[in-house]
Order: sequence, then structure tokens, then C-alpha cells
Amino acid sequence: MKIAILFLLTFNFFNMTHAANPLLGRTFGTPRETYPFDRIRHAHYLPAVDEGIRRVEKEVAAIVNNPQPPTFENTVVALERSGELLDRVTSAFFAVLNAEADEELMNLSQEISPRLSECRNNIHLNEALFARVKAVYDRRASLNLPVEEARLLQLTFDGFADNGAALPPEGKERFRRLSMELSRLQLTFEQHVLKDKNRYELLLTDEKDLAGLPESVREAALLKAGERGKTGWLFTLSEPSYIPFMQYADNRSLREQLFRARQRVGNNDNAYDNKENIKNIVRIRMEIARLLGHENYAEYKLKNKMAGKSENVYRLLEQLLEAYRPVAVNEYSALQGFATGIENRPVTLMPWDWSYYSEKLKNIRFRVDDEMTRPYFELERVTKGVFDLATQLYGITFAEHPGIPVYHPEVRSYEVFDKDGKFLAVLYTDFFPREGKQSGAWMDGIRPQYRDEKGTDHRPHIVIVMNFTRPTETKPSLLTHEEVNTFLHEFGHALHGMLSEVTYGSLSGTGVEQDFVELPSQIMENWLDEEPFLDRIAAHYQTGEKIPSQLVRNLIDAANFNTGYKCCRQVSFGLLDMAWHTLAMPFDGDVADFEKNAWERAVILPDVPGTLMSCSFNHIFSGGYAAGYYGYKWAEVMDADAFSVFKAAGIFDGNVAKAFREHILSKGNTEEPEVLYKRFRGREPSIDALLIRNGIKK
Repeated sequence: MKIAILFLLTFNFFNMTHAANPLLGRTFGTPRETYPFDRIRHAHYLPAVDEGIRRVEKEVAAIVNNPQPPTFENTVVALERSGELLDRVTSAFFAVLNAEADEELMNLSQEISPRLSECRNNIHLNEALFARVKAVYDRRASLNLPVEEARLLQLTFDGFADNGAALPPEGKERFRRLSMELSRLQLTFEQHVLKDKNRYELLLTDEKDLAGLPESVREAALLKAGERGKTGWLFTLSEPSYIPFMQYADNRSLREQLFRARQRVGNNDNAYDNKENIKNIVRIRMEIARLLGHENYAEYKLKNKMAGKSENVYRLLEQLLEAYRPVAVNEYSALQGFATGIENRPVTLMPWDWSYYSEKLKNIRFRVDDEMTRPYFELERVTKGVFDLATQLYGITFAEHPGIPVYHPEVRSYEVFDKDGKFLAVLYTDFFPREGKQSGAWMDGIRPQYRDEKGTDHRPHIVIVMNFTRPTETKPSLLTHEEVNTFLHEFGHALHGMLSEVTYGSLSGTGVEQDFVELPSQIMENWLDEEPFLDRIAAHYQTGEKIPSQLVRNLIDAANFNTGYKCCRQVSFGLLDMAWHTLAMPFDGDVADFEKNAWERAVILPDVPGTLMSCSFNHIFSGGYAAGYYGYKWAEVMDADAFSVFKAAGIFDGNVAKAFREHILSKGNTEEPEVLYKRFRGREPSIDALLIRNGIKK
């Protein structure tokens, strides 16, 4: 009787605990089963993660202990369907962590990440589970699986092999230790960058120091100072503050000060210094690669990518350098001559001068700059224009739904519908910088598209996150041309997620190879250089007048301004990434010297001692792009080649858009990227379209 009462009390306590945690409910009771962000508290995450881990362990045990012989359904599909709760909880947690972090969330992440690493290792290093997967894989030729199922089987097997499943016991234990330490270091690296960046302020109290800065930039800096209880004009290292200061501030010494601060993030020999983190991250990655039989980490990461191996990555980067470096050198000489002429004295063009004189020269050559175009790119109108582009291309529509809970009051939510009225997705937009938000821009699939065992189609929930110029007391949010470009880029990722039509969640949307994932995002940028699209989205925020046709032509003419420099800059990042991840021995040298040697053949501007990009290079040290940064240029070759099909047929052509949706956007990772691309294009991609687009080749 006492045991029964104790059991009942325990059962009731368990249920009450779960009832109080919105992440653990069977349903959320929200529109479209969106996350109840308004009810989720920090204290809910860790218990929900622990419960998610408990459940996935139970699900894996059921697969392992199944007395039936292993089959595709009872092993591979069962594993794919497992972990639903854990995925749900962690998707919410990391979405909020990246966009709205505070000290408590950061501390929580240091507790949660090791648990997740251990859970992943427990699955991938489970010998009995791998034996069942391998048994199915070894019979793959006789199973006659449909294309998507065959792809899932291959990727499931590869996932185990790439995570140590085939290692002997001592190798498995070593892999477990290394992967958990790597997870911790990557998270620490990211948080150091955020904290070190946020602590920097440039407070100006003398109006003379604002010379050259447009009124909109001054107003934003005044507002920022007021928000922090300070008098004057406050500038930070966030993009909407940093970029216009570097473009317009006449005070060269202040530009230099801000540049050096930006380039020393994570490299200040303080509590947030990342130099030792870099050494440990690349060492552990190298050890993992060697443990799994690869020469270096790049070869380990590239074997399943479109590039295949380091040799092909370097071939692309060298091909681009050969075509673009001479152009970039000429651009530097021209800009230095221009600066010398303006200043009436010899000028050695330094990195903190590039944006400043580039903006002036662009204005003279093309009669266009950001402050001329900004009034025509009001965020609300741009948002509508981008949505309308998706409507014209793919027939989808957007309806704002203020009843969907959000994780911050500035976030807006939309229901997305297909052309037949069918519900397609939930889209969240998060546009403005905050102290707890990572810099840059990204898309998160916080719930993937998939079909369950009953065939019910679960539609995706997508968030796109930016750091756009904030509205002020007198003006709405007015975007630069580059910010509109960023919007289109991230919206392309969102389309990839929203238009997914697959069965298995791990294969849906953007869950593709890294050097393919940027194709759907980068192709969207092309419309911004097309007059018919610009004419639709750009109108003066005060008068409503459309952007003047001459200004549109000037924007288009300026599209290739400094294109050589821009390409070499991206190539330099790719070379730096590859250098760190082709190391064959542990590195214990000087990080700055290593960086300089790695990318010097692609660097156009003079070296500045004391600055160091690696220490804040989140993409490769914490953001999943290790040995993958080249993918931006790899995908740029494809996006130029693919957009040439739109150009030939008409940039709003429905048939081309339908083909791109059917062969690329809807397919996720259900087939090899090369197969999908060739099915759309009819052949392999060619670099010629990129060279023509950039004016390198006629």
C-alpha cells in the first residue's frame, strides 16, 4: 500500500512537473503548433533537454532490442523518427540563444551542450545499433529502395562511420572525449566573440568628430547613447553602427580606432581571448580526422561534399584568384590614386580607408551611394517586395499572424500559403540588432518539414534573423542596398526550408551539403541587380515616389564596382579556413603569423600588425563552416549559372521558377546535389556565367 501511494505521488509529481513545462506538453495549443515562446522560461530548457535525452535513449534501446531481424523500417526509419522531443527542445533553445542570449542562457548552454554531445556519442558509438544499421546497409543493393529511402540509408550509415562507429573500443572512447571537448570549445569561442564585441563602445561628445556622417547615422548613434544612459553619440561594433562609420566618417584616426577594435575581437589577451581556443579546436579536429583514417580535417569534411577533396577546393580558389586578383590590384591602385588626389598628398590606402574612399569614388563614378538610395529602401516596403517576388515566382503568399507567440517583441510571424491555398509554413522575421544577438544574418529551421508514418505532412517553421539599421524617432528603418541584398540572401534560405517536400526531416530544406546550401540563397541576390525588380520594391518613404530610373541604372552599373577586391576577400577567407583545416600536426605557433601566411596571396590591402580575424571567425570555429567557407564561392558559380536561365527566359518566368522549385528547392537532400543541379540546368555548372556577370569576361 505504501509503495502504491509512493508510486502515485511520484507519478503525480512527474505529471505536474511536465504540465508546468510548456516544452514537454504533448501539444502546444498555439496557432500551427508554434513554440509557446511567451510561456517558455530559461528554467524550462534544462529539464526538457534531460527528458528529451531520456526518451531518445529509450527509443534507441527499443530499436537495439527489437527481436526481429534489422530492416530499413524497423532500424533506419525508426532511428530517423526517434528524438522528436529532444529536437523540438534544442531547436527552440539554440534559436533563442543565438538571437536573444543573456548570461543565464550562455551558462545554460555550457551545461546543455556537453549533454547533447554525450547523447550523440551514445547513439553513434552504440555497437549493437550500428550493427543493425550496417546489416541493412550491406543488403542495400537487394532492397530496391526508392531514391529518398536509399539516400537516407546512405547518409545514416555515413553518419555512424563519420562519428566513430567502426572504431575499436579504445578508438570509440577517444572519439567520445574529443568530440565532447570540441563541442565545449566551439561554444566558448562563439560566446567569447559576442562578449568581447559587446564590451566595446566609441562614445563621441564633440560634434566635430561626426564630420562626414549622414544625419541618419548621427541620429542612430544619439539614440544608442540615450538607450545606455550616456550623453553624446555612441558607436559599437554591430554592423548598422560600424559599417556606415567606416564609409562616411572623415576622421581617419577614429576610423582606424574602430577598425582595430573590430579586428581585435577575441584577441585582446583578456578573459575572452580566443587564440588558445583556436589552437585546441584545430588540434582536436585534426585528431578526430586522423582517428577516422583521414589525412586532415578538410579531407574528412569534404569527402561527402560536392568538392570531394581539398584539391578541388584549392583549384576553384586559385582559378578565381587568377581571374580576379589582377582586377583587384587595379582597383586598389585606382582608389589609392583617387585618395591621393582628394587629400592633395600621398596616401597609403589602409584597411580603414577602403570603405571611406570607395564610397566617395562610387558616388563620383556612378552618382550613387547608400545615403542616396536608403530613403527608397524602407523596410516595410522591402519586406512586401521580397514577399511579392516569391508570390510571382512560386505562387506563395504571406499573411501576418500576430497571435503566434514570439521570443522577442520585435519578432514578427507569418503564415505562408501555397498557390492552391494550402498551408505551407510559418515564417518569423527578426530584423534588428540587440546586445544578446550574434552579429551577421542567418536562417534557422526551428521545425523541419517531414511526413510522419501516417503520411501527415508536418510543415516547417522558419526564422530569418538580421542586424538591420533600426528605426529612429524620426525615420522608419531605412536599409542600405547591401542590407536589402542580405534580406534576399536569407530569404532564399527560407524558401529552401519552406518549399521542402520530402518524407524524412533530416533530409528536408537546407539539410543539404554545405557547398550546395548557398545556391538557393545566393541566387535570390541576383534580382537586386535587375531594373524591373528594383522598380517594384524601391519607393521614397516620405513621398511614395518610385526610385528614379536613372538611380536604378546607376545602381546596376555600380554592381561590379570593386568586384575584384570583393572576390579576393572571400577567397582569402576560404584560404584561411583551408589552411587551418589541412594542418597535419598540432599547431602551437603564432596565430597572427599563421593567418598572414595562409591568405597573403589573396589579400589586397596592407597588413596591420596587431589585428587578427581568426579570433572572431565564427563561421569556421563555431558556426559549422569548418573546411567549408569556400562553399560561398562554389555556390556563387552555380547561382550565376542558374540565374542565366532566368535571364534568358525572363527574370520572373514561371516555368523556370517551377523547374527550380521542383528540382532544387523542394528536394532537400533526397539526392546528390550534382544530380539535382544537372536536372535543373541540363549540365554541370560553368564558371563562365560568373565571370560574365562580374565583367571579367565578355
